[in-house]
Amino acid sequence: MNMHTQLDVEQAATFTDKKRHLWLLGLAVPAIAMSGLAGYQFGPKKTRKFFAGLGPLFLHGVIPTLDKFIGEDTENPPIDAIADLEADPYYARIVKLYIPLQYAANIYGTYLASRKNTSVADQVLLGTTVGMVNGIGINTAHELSHKTGKLEQYLSHLALAPSGYNHFRIEHPYGHHRRVATPEDPASSRLGETFWKFLPRTVIGSFKSAIEIEKNRLERKKRPFFCKENELIHGWAMSAIYHAAMFTKFGMRSVPFQVTQAAYAITLFESVNYIEHYGLKREKKANGQYERTLPEHSWNNNNVVTNLFLYQLQRHSDHHANPTRSFQTLRHFENAPQLPAGYGALILPAFIPSWWSKIMDDRVVEHYKGDLNKMNIHPEAKEKMFEKYAGQIEAA
Repeated sequence: MNMHTQLDVEQAATFTDKKRHLWLLGLAVPAIAMSGLAGYQFGPKKTRKFFAGLGPLFLHGVIPTLDKFIGEDTENPPIDAIADLEADPYYARIVKLYIPLQYAANIYGTYLASRKNTSVADQVLLGTTVGMVNGIGINTAHELSHKTGKLEQYLSHLALAPSGYNHFRIEHPYGHHRRVATPEDPASSRLGETFWKFLPRTVIGSFKSAIEIEKNRLERKKRPFFCKENELIHGWAMSAIYHAAMFTKFGMRSVPFQVTQAAYAITLFESVNYIEHYGLKREKKANGQYERTLPEHSWNNNNVVTNLFLYQLQRHSDHHANPTRSFQTLRHFENAPQLPAGYGALILPAFIPSWWSKIMDDRVVEHYKGDLNKMNIHPEAKEKMFEKYAGQIEAA
């Protein structure tokens, strides 16, 4: 055993996850939403709209503020400690426990939205608070979707059912992970592409991709697309059953609420997709194949609070290098491009093109040292980008 190996073993033997109990904060999201819903039902009339919209206030205000004051954590678990961390069922239980809490918030929100004295404006606000829960529920589904067990895969569908985004369970692990940081990937945003152009491209493109992936899988098994083995149909059926049950129990008055929560959940999650690979591109080799995915093909961030709420999704490079690796074992890479703030602070700028461009375009160009040919540039913005960064292109 050489000195480095012995040191790794000694570090693993003494390693303790300092955030072990802090990971439970992920479960605070549905709890906070439930508090807002209760405040709406039982609080003074003049505070109802505040409590109805508590979700966005927490997501876009409280989390970024906590990130700023608490800061970052770049600690990595020793390589030899990863197997033990992966085998510890505690972490998987935290992820799975999110789902019953998510459904409790959805049922409570649907009940409040269906009441006769709930205005459409209040239904929309309530929808944003529950949509926050379901947006992070898509991230819960993301964590589960990479597991090999059928239970975890169908729990992933269960977390996706309220938002109706069940195709994500198929497209993400088998489509996005194969094409990430390439112009062909609908879930990788391009330099100069606004979020509002990216959103329809990724929603439609990912949906089509999921159908193609499942169709090809079934063809290899000599099965037609419409068969009982089609996992996409299973997921869509779960979502249809959920919404049918909600409308049966609470009536059609809750339609504005249901539309809002699903739209806000999808928009939140896709805004994170937009942030994760903006402008980054894998180079093509001489044989026409793209190079393997490297740490520099994902934007990363180590802000503690956002990582606690999102199962360390911001350590995105390691996730793409090791897709089946659980959140508690994801590592920080020094050579990965770093975001200026956590996802919580960047979602609102992503919605405003001029603000986002001011924050991120120079950062992408600096990462590639002015060589725009190495960047994933939106075709409509290519001429503008070459004009804007002409000086840096000449220097490069």
